[in-house]
Amino acid sequence: MAAGLSRGLSVGIAALCGITSDAPLARARQPGPAVLGANAFRHYFDRFNADDQELYGGAIDNAASWAFLRANMPLFECPDKMLEEIYYFRWWTYRKHIKRTPDGFIVTEFLPDVDWAGRFNSINCAAALHFYEGRWLHDRGILDDYARFWFRGGGSARSYSFWAADSYWNRYLVTGDAALIRDLLPDLVANYAAWERTHRDPNGLYWQTDDRDGMEGSIGGSGYRPTLNTYQYGDAVAIAQIAGLARRPDLAAEYRAKAAAIKGLVQRRLWNKEAGFFTTLPRAAGAPLASVRELIGYTPWYLNLPDPGYEAAWAQLMDPKGFFAPYGPTTAEQRHPRFALAYSGHECVWDGPSWPYSTSITLTAMANLLNRYQQNVASREDYFRILGIYARSQHLKHDDGKVTPWIDEDLNPYTGDWIARTRLKSWKNGTWDPGKGGVERGKDYNHSTFCDLVISGLAGLRPRADEVVEVNPLLPEGTWDYFCLDNVLYHGRCLTIVYDKTGGRYGIGSGLRILADGALVARSAALGRLSAKLPP
Repeated sequence: MAAGLSRGLSVGIAALCGITSDAPLARARQPGPAVLGANAFRHYFDRFNADDQELYGGAIDNAASWAFLRANMPLFECPDKMLEEIYYFRWWTYRKHIKRTPDGFIVTEFLPDVDWAGRFNSINCAAALHFYEGRWLHDRGILDDYARFWFRGGGSARSYSFWAADSYWNRYLVTGDAALIRDLLPDLVANYAAWERTHRDPNGLYWQTDDRDGMEGSIGGSGYRPTLNTYQYGDAVAIAQIAGLARRPDLAAEYRAKAAAIKGLVQRRLWNKEAGFFTTLPRAAGAPLASVRELIGYTPWYLNLPDPGYEAAWAQLMDPKGFFAPYGPTTAEQRHPRFALAYSGHECVWDGPSWPYSTSITLTAMANLLNRYQQNVASREDYFRILGIYARSQHLKHDDGKVTPWIDEDLNPYTGDWIARTRLKSWKNGTWDPGKGGVERGKDYNHSTFCDLVISGLAGLRPRADEVVEVNPLLPEGTWDYFCLDNVLYHGRCLTIVYDKTGGRYGIGSGLRILADGALVARSAALGRLSAKLPP
């Protein structure tokens, strides 16, 4: 039967982990994991807890982390145990940022308080990524609260660039519950209009400073950046979709027109033909496009903006003179004379270091490219390789030589050193400058995605608004003999995606299979796109 959960059961799970909320929580799913046993992965969490210096508390402390995550996260198994470990590590760190406030739950970026944050230490810079990542948690009450917070709870939704409507819509594609986004439609429209008033020039393009994009010190600088223009395109598309759900065809048509206008402007004005890349256009009259290729040039694909014909830009991702590096990708092309890896000046710059924020956006954009475009520039092998580099980069070698999983701010793309951490720990005579956040400011930094990249990219679950489950794994053929994504709450059903080359690993047959509530709904002998209608 379709999942229907009493509020009491969900609250019981939440209470076990110290969570209470007046928001509706997740519906139960039956029958639970179909293939994997959660306890097979508990050893990761025991080790994360044992190795951790728990400096800052959230709603769910380390002692409660396993109970909460076992009840809420999708399970993932693969032959690459390093990648598997980082998948679970990122759920463990995400959980730290769930914060209970007098107005409900929010999700933070930094664990310690920082001077530039808003109410309850909230920062909207990576909030959209919090929704993309957290949309897979079974307990919906947390992100329901967080969605309301930005517009009805004192959140500062425009301090930094933030594609709110798009991220709310993409969460709906997983939950299948439209009540919240219909309710928040007036807020999303008002937010869009505010961006138009403050950041759109008469030429129709949106301007942003690199600092308010969360990308200070960039080579391309401020102006009409590919970022905010893409985010406004994505929000217009999302508002049109939500308006359709709300039976507002007039509003849907208005926002489809806005999206089409931005799309045309980005392709005409921000496409640098000489560079073969989307680059920043300064606001000064007659100024030429910035000559530098920066990773933000892939942002248009993150929200599916470009028409076919711009895919040649993706050749730069795997080029060592472009963005490719052992702990990359770099935020600016390495051939540019202003490319830098400075250990002086501002501790967080975007003129060369690798930032997990940009890496996760680029990988999502690449997954969209591989799913939606006919092209021969980027491949599944490229996606898999960059995802593996990203996983490998999320480690720290401690003073005693021990290496543990770690996520922080910016990386040296050649050595894997966490640049801001290396610099900040020497400030204020070793007390980690309280004005900058204090000790281990960037530890467990919640400024990027990883689990979503595994779920919607590598394992290939492509969320949709209809009752069709679509899977298109980006795992290259012949790379692994097996993988399993299990316990995925999707449109009220519990999904399992299994690839077993021989059928001997899981004992349910060979090839690619999709199960819903434990029942087989689709199968294929080989990796590739597979879809099926969800059972009622």
